[in-house]
Amino acid sequence: LPRRYGLWFRLRKLIIWLLGVYIAIPFLVKLCPAIQAKLVFLNFVRVPYFIDLKRPQDQGLNHTCNYYLQPEEDVTIGVWHTVPAALWKNARGKDQIWFEDTLGSSHPVILYLHGNAGTRGGDHRVELYKVLSSLGYHVVTFDYRGWGDSVGSPSERGMTYDALHVFDWIKARSGDNPVYIWGHSLGTGVATNLVRRLCERETPPDALILESPFTNIREEARSHPFSIYRYFPGFDWFFLDPITTSGIRFANDENVKYISCSLLILHAEDDPVVPFHLGKKLYNIAATSRSFRDYKVQFVPFHTDLGYRHKYIYRSPELPRILR
Repeated sequence: LPRRYGLWFRLRKLIIWLLGVYIAIPFLVKLCPAIQAKLVFLNFVRVPYFIDLKRPQDQGLNHTCNYYLQPEEDVTIGVWHTVPAALWKNARGKDQIWFEDTLGSSHPVILYLHGNAGTRGGDHRVELYKVLSSLGYHVVTFDYRGWGDSVGSPSERGMTYDALHVFDWIKARSGDNPVYIWGHSLGTGVATNLVRRLCERETPPDALILESPFTNIREEARSHPFSIYRYFPGFDWFFLDPITTSGIRFANDENVKYISCSLLILHAEDDPVVPFHLGKKLYNIAATSRSFRDYKVQFVPFHTDLGYRHKYIYRSPELPRILR
């Protein structure tokens, strides 16, 4: 009996302690909005670990060059430029000037904007670069300020400005070649911010591709499967308002009303991170927007049985046909 009583006492103490932590976290997030911003960006999660971002060839990208660009004073971002697979042999041993010059070759360019966590060297991202390269695209991607080996503090404004800087850098070298914007997950928020700004200044890209997009960051946070507090009383006040206070909106649903270029949305039905219904809702908003009346808007779902989830759409054998 004493042993059983001692075990129950320790178990009850642990339960009370866990309950106390569970209740304290919302108040901590409310008092320190920066915590919620960190959870949105997850830029401190660098996976895979122990890779040298200066050496993309270590990830099997032998036709990729690493650059560093400076969008603003005290901000430096790391960039990878993968040339089309047809230029693979010519690319061996070439320097940055040669890679920059190839942007003017007769191949379209995709500016890829990755999601939160990890770096431009993430496994699924590298696999997508390889697929797009094999289809004849230049792929230019980068780590936002505060990610990977890029210098600076993350913010929605800063991420968008970094993307704008890289886009202008591409356009200055690509001549009349088509330039497409591809955003994935949180990168879709950066992508629509960027393309809205480009359309407002009358320099839109040739098309916008959104992979696993959401409507806005509040709806995504409310729908996220890992949001264990979604049924917590005052969830919006405790968790969503601090995101807004931190200047984080990523309002895809508002941005698409001001975008005037072709739009392709890709979403897997079994996506566990960004629910499928948010991508479908965004498509419905875009499809009825007057800004798209002269442009093609397409939504391509991927059935649950395919198992593409949040980041494996690149495996689809239909992707080349879809992009064409």
